[in-house]
Amino acid sequence: MIRAAAALAASLLIAACAPTVAPPGPGAHVPQLTGKAFITSDGLSLPVRQWLPDGQPKAVVLALHGFNDYSKAFDKVPGAPGVGPYLASQGIAVFAYDQRGFGATANRGLWPGRDALVGDFTAMTKALKGAYPDLPLYVMGESMGGAVVMAALATGKNLPVAGAVLAAPAVWGKQTMPVFYRVALWVGSHLLPRYKPTGKSLGRMASDNIEMLRDNGRDPLFIKETRVDAVSGLSDLMDEALAVSGEIRVPVLYLYGKKDEIIPEAPSLRAMAAMTGANKAARTAIYPDGWHMIMRDRDAATVLGDVAAFIADPKAPLPSGLDRGGPGVRTAGGARVVSGGF
Repeated sequence: MIRAAAALAASLLIAACAPTVAPPGPGAHVPQLTGKAFITSDGLSLPVRQWLPDGQPKAVVLALHGFNDYSKAFDKVPGAPGVGPYLASQGIAVFAYDQRGFGATANRGLWPGRDALVGDFTAMTKALKGAYPDLPLYVMGESMGGAVVMAALATGKNLPVAGAVLAAPAVWGKQTMPVFYRVALWVGSHLLPRYKPTGKSLGRMASDNIEMLRDNGRDPLFIKETRVDAVSGLSDLMDEALAVSGEIRVPVLYLYGKKDEIIPEAPSLRAMAAMTGANKAARTAIYPDGWHMIMRDRDAATVLGDVAAFIADPKAPLPSGLDRGGPGVRTAGGARVVSGGF
């Protein structure tokens, strides 16, 4: 009986559904930035938001949102000034697009694949540099967006990027996860790829800005239930982001909150150490009252002031003074999650 059961289990695993990856766009296309969308190399239309300063901008920022989120993440939000409006008020032009599989894009909810995400980002940086050839181009990634930025910068050494801002980047690689998490991800993505856990049972808070979290909860474009195979795809991307932390050579500002309950402290500190050890132009800022959605927290103005200062001069001290602090980060306690993403 035991052998028969083992054989049955093995056959089920062999016949298991492979994780689903979203299909490509309708066909080959020259990447193009229009007024409201970015047309990818395979012909997908990704909605674009932009926040422009009055007069000539001093710099340009390309911002990538996190997992389950979309470009609205950088707009003005309840309880916080918003990345785009704030930086525009400082003379910086900000562009953000819905990454494929998220927001108002095709195949929403399906994992698009690492190569597609990195390819879109790479093409968009070149399109923006073409539109603003005489201005420095900075890139910004929040959580999953930070992992995409890290993977792209580590592999694309010649990208026209003056610097990067990483806001609590998703670096929770599988090797830093408990064994149970790794097994559950593999089994879930292969046997139950369409299963959609909500994450509420994890009991973790993404931000102290409850108004903003509730607004996300009411937003039909913010994904609340996630396919297991999409989480598995994200974990592979996080593996890569952690592994390449020491391979990024542009100036970097790495932001992290002591109260982050989504991306744990151990892999975050490991990524910071690898990055600053290999790149003298990399800096970290750890905020005592910061949570995971650090640029939308109640104290977001402090963080955004540091971001604007870094873009103005990547070598200058940050207004908060937190870039001179030590890397001590507590293990966060458990509170209820309300519509936060990676």
